[in-house]
Amino acid sequence: MNTPPPPFSCTYSPNVAELLTALGCSIVITTYQAGKLIFISPSDTNQLVQLPRDFQKAMGLAIDGRRMAIATKDEVIVLADATGLAHNYPPNPHTYDALYLPRAIYHVGMVDLHDLDWDEQGSLWAVNTRFSCLSVINDHYSFTPKWFPPFIKAFEPVDYCHLNGMTMVNGEPKYVTMFGQTTTPKGWRPNVERDGLIMDVPTSEVVASNLKMPHSPRWIDGKLYCLLSATGEVIQVDIATGKYDVVVQLDGFVRGMAKWGDYLFVGMSKLRQNASTFRDLPIAQKAIYAGVEIIHLPTGVPVGHIRYQSSVEELYDVQIIPKLRPGILNHLTDVYRLALNTPQFDYWSEPRPEKGHEQYFT
Repeated sequence: MNTPPPPFSCTYSPNVAELLTALGCSIVITTYQAGKLIFISPSDTNQLVQLPRDFQKAMGLAIDGRRMAIATKDEVIVLADATGLAHNYPPNPHTYDALYLPRAIYHVGMVDLHDLDWDEQGSLWAVNTRFSCLSVINDHYSFTPKWFPPFIKAFEPVDYCHLNGMTMVNGEPKYVTMFGQTTTPKGWRPNVERDGLIMDVPTSEVVASNLKMPHSPRWIDGKLYCLLSATGEVIQVDIATGKYDVVVQLDGFVRGMAKWGDYLFVGMSKLRQNASTFRDLPIAQKAIYAGVEIIHLPTGVPVGHIRYQSSVEELYDVQIIPKLRPGILNHLTDVYRLALNTPQFDYWSEPRPEKGHEQYFT
């Protein structure tokens, strides 16, 4: 009788821990299917360690300096790194070199947010897939619509075009990805394998068309990159002509991408064979695992991988944190309430209800 692997078991190529150590970073992934955000870090140059945290339907992930934002089922949660508290984290001291704590929760409703990012002025932008628009998230409304594709004429929660990806250029939203230019609810589904496009936000002009399920546009070193999920391709797009070159083709459904150093970190998802959107895709028979592929960008050569054996089947986003062992607390347990982080001082508080006050220690 075969014993199933423990939760979140994964295999990885021998060089991954050494590479992350040399780059001084950790990988962050979101998996809406498992409802987790996961830090993947090197424990030494030979082994990886994971830190999963519960975030219901974790989707888009933005990291900007100390800040992190996560799009979830009906909330956007903003966290910030309290490095001064990491070393003395009471349940697990002398472990972390960063510690992300909840700082704000925006109740946005079930609008199916995808990519997130901050602009140059500090506004948090979100791809609002259900309402087919780019929105700003703040404490005034559920969301504030800021940009619609030009063919969208009605403000309705019906996912006309499956707007999903966004990348900033010079601190402003610049390019977005979507699955089609339709004006009927979920009208993109019948031609999902061929009608995808990239659009320029300021001009509302189509940059590239006839793409196969584009996701995760990224502006890297002055060039536009994107993932074609249906074919497993990482592409570089010529914004002048709309043509693209394939950087590498991977055996899987690609979604979520980040660059650090000379390397691309690309998310891979295991496809649901019974899902009508996925079962007929060109990559369907090869998309048999979820994980992260590491690509040497100058050569387009895969140099390492992480592959899940249990728990994780579908990834949405991939980002990088320039820390070797970051920690994170969600807002679902009370531990984070004991953390006091200020610009000058950091304290952990220990409740002392019998004396009617709290004791603080650094």
